[in-house]
Amino acid sequence: MRIVDLIEKKRDGLELTKDEIDFIIKGYTEGSIPDYQISALTMAIFFKGMTEDERANLTMAMVDSGDKIDLSQIEGIKVDKHSTGGVGDTTTLVLGPLVAAVGVPVAKMSGRGLGHTGGTIDKLESIKGFHVEIKNEEFIELVNKNKIAVIGQSGNLTPADKKLYALRDVTATVDSIPLIASSIMSKKIAAGADAIVLDVKTGAGAFMKTLDDSRDLAQAMVQIGHNVGRKTMAVISDMSQPLGFAVGNALEVKEAINTLKGEGPKDLTELCLTLGSHMVFLAQKADSLAEARKMLEKAIQDGSALEKFKDFLSSQGGDSSIVDDPAKLPQAAYQIELESKEDGYVSEIVADEVGTAAMLLGAGRATKESNIDLAVGLVLRKKIGDQVAKGESLVTIYSNFEDVNEVKEKLYSNIKITSTAVKAPILIYEEIMK
Repeated sequence: MRIVDLIEKKRDGLELTKDEIDFIIKGYTEGSIPDYQISALTMAIFFKGMTEDERANLTMAMVDSGDKIDLSQIEGIKVDKHSTGGVGDTTTLVLGPLVAAVGVPVAKMSGRGLGHTGGTIDKLESIKGFHVEIKNEEFIELVNKNKIAVIGQSGNLTPADKKLYALRDVTATVDSIPLIASSIMSKKIAAGADAIVLDVKTGAGAFMKTLDDSRDLAQAMVQIGHNVGRKTMAVISDMSQPLGFAVGNALEVKEAINTLKGEGPKDLTELCLTLGSHMVFLAQKADSLAEARKMLEKAIQDGSALEKFKDFLSSQGGDSSIVDDPAKLPQAAYQIELESKEDGYVSEIVADEVGTAAMLLGAGRATKESNIDLAVGLVLRKKIGDQVAKGESLVTIYSNFEDVNEVKEKLYSNIKITSTAVKAPILIYEEIMK
């Protein structure tokens, strides 16, 4: 078998076999196939696409390129949730304890963030003492005991995907749905999930900006999941504006606590209940999505979801007293209001630019080596469709430096006010089961 023949085959739009894909991924991971030939292949895939079987075989070849997490010692059906990213996306902090409170095991492998704000681990490390450096045996014990634990990503999980992604990033082949879908699904499958719920974002703050592209990606990932024996479904949700109100690590932890108390933003609460219902249903803890939702609503109302969050934090060394006293979270030195310059209605909040404003404050990483300021960020006081009066606050800026003019300018240029009433955007566009 020669890689040049396989490049030619894909260039001509023909289907690669499982053995051919295995040969490519094994050779690239081991270094016997050079970057320039894989670059040619990924460009051929970019233009010619891949069949369902090719996507599934590529996914599993990347899974088999490194370590696989064995969660078989954890009781019950393990359901993982993946979001394609966004601004103010605090869903994992809410969903983990919420679905664990109704008996669904949450064995979560998370990473650190690169971009607008920190990842799930950065957010949790806003809590004094919390750590994810635990051995696999302890991780499994904690999930069996509390139904929830979070661990850092394994260094050798899907090494082929890491290598391939770095190459795609510099060869203009990132935006290929077969390659994106197999990349995401390979990590989820290697992490040991029995079932997967996908939150595919669409809009200005999302990787996929249009509904059509988001739908194509969601369907591709769901098909891969089914083809490799994992129950998989996807929700397509809005990211034209930030989710919830808070953008920033400690600020998002506080918002997650409020949501678990039943006092969170409507959009964040609704999305968590929707995603959580699917997780509970796939875990076979409820006979219908309606029953699953009632179970989750009850866990919020009776306080069991909040208690589960406390158990989770203390079991991993965190100070669980922050749940009752969020003032113990890192606090910014300055709180500065961004006042509206006119009367009207908020017609647009460009999510990714709001994220960039938070990054200017230090809430996110520009590079892997950047340090995050866990205390800083933004809290929106208005969302799209809300009425606002001149002088009323649009955003509270939490900063550790006093001169925030650059941040204000960024926000003013990306929060639009109109004189006529505007409808709030749709939150959930579609739910894709197959």
